[in-house]
Amino acid sequence: MAFEFGSVLSAAAISKASRFSGYPPFHFVGGNIDEPTVPVEALADAISKVIRDQGHAMAKYGMNSGPQGYLPLREFVCNCLQGRTGIAATPEEVLLTSGSLQAMDLVNRVLLDKGDVVLLEAANYSGALSRLDALGVDYAGIELDQDGMRMDALERVLSELAEAGRKPKYIYTIPTVQNPTGSVMPVERRREMLALAKAYDVPVFEDDCYADLVFSGERPPAIHALDDDQRVIYCGTFSKTIAPALRVGYLVAPWSLLSSVLPLKTDAGSGALEQMVLAEYLPEHFDDHVSGLLPMLTAKAAALCDALDEHFGESVEYDRPVGGIYLWVSLPENVDTDRLFQVALEQGVEINPGSQWTVDGTANKHRMRLCFGHPPIDNIREGIARLADICFEEFGVPVRSGNVARD
Repeated sequence: MAFEFGSVLSAAAISKASRFSGYPPFHFVGGNIDEPTVPVEALADAISKVIRDQGHAMAKYGMNSGPQGYLPLREFVCNCLQGRTGIAATPEEVLLTSGSLQAMDLVNRVLLDKGDVVLLEAANYSGALSRLDALGVDYAGIELDQDGMRMDALERVLSELAEAGRKPKYIYTIPTVQNPTGSVMPVERRREMLALAKAYDVPVFEDDCYADLVFSGERPPAIHALDDDQRVIYCGTFSKTIAPALRVGYLVAPWSLLSSVLPLKTDAGSGALEQMVLAEYLPEHFDDHVSGLLPMLTAKAAALCDALDEHFGESVEYDRPVGGIYLWVSLPENVDTDRLFQVALEQGVEINPGSQWTVDGTANKHRMRLCFGHPPIDNIREGIARLADICFEEFGVPVRSGNVARD
């Protein structure tokens, strides 16, 4: 008889994973990117060079660069951030992480205790929400509009918390290509956020993971770049531009905080080979590579919008994406996307239900997030047609007679 591990599980083991059985034919979830865009040949050349030239350095934890990660890659991050975001950081303020998720976990571990409160956009990355839930942290969702988090709403919640004798541990925001709504916060609103954070003496945690994918190629300066009193913590990643499975992200913070973060990174360092390969590849190729992604993503976003208009008509509402790989879609109130997710998955179509991407999940069950980063255009068109059929069979939406495609 097999040993019953259920009898010895810790209190942290509160859920069970399902066995992975492959991706469905129509895959509109996750932060996956288009497979042909991974620069395989150039990365292969970089691997060949660095493994021969520097491979022996992997004999030591941290190589010769220490626990913050491979110094040449940290130097590239600083140069890249200066040019793209306006951030002036030094390599000593950069920590390389195993994806931006590790950066988020480290910030949470160093700042949060059970019962603390965090402020964030009311529609938000499900991974951020689930992490706060696991820590027993309270969080308040701040309303959004087409320009991101609303500052009047943020000020109201900050004031209400102050009256109750509570101070948020931080304001978490995805200001540039917000996940899931896709909004880009204007520079003046970023300055307003900093002014409110200063007035209420609260730090800001800026998640900029999608900011390189603004379709126009132009983005506002990072909130970190506008900060004059070192209250902004910043994280980014190469997952959405180079390859998610490389698992290389970074945290930018003043040494006064980073010195407390480092002892919590107990993995003996993120993967050395990935860091060395990116340090070899990125300086000569990153800008051109990203520039090549933008028209492809623009075309995919247009294909997704066109397919929704054709097959759902006026039954859907959304803002056309200005960047990123996600579309936030509202359906009629009678559509429960938790149920739609289950039924559609059984028929080979996977979506993200709105309840998992919002602070108030109950009020957002008629919304869904669709990722267009991975599937090719033909697959997008076919998948949305099938999703519309499934939605009609389950909820009578879209109405089959009188549908009018929108301009």
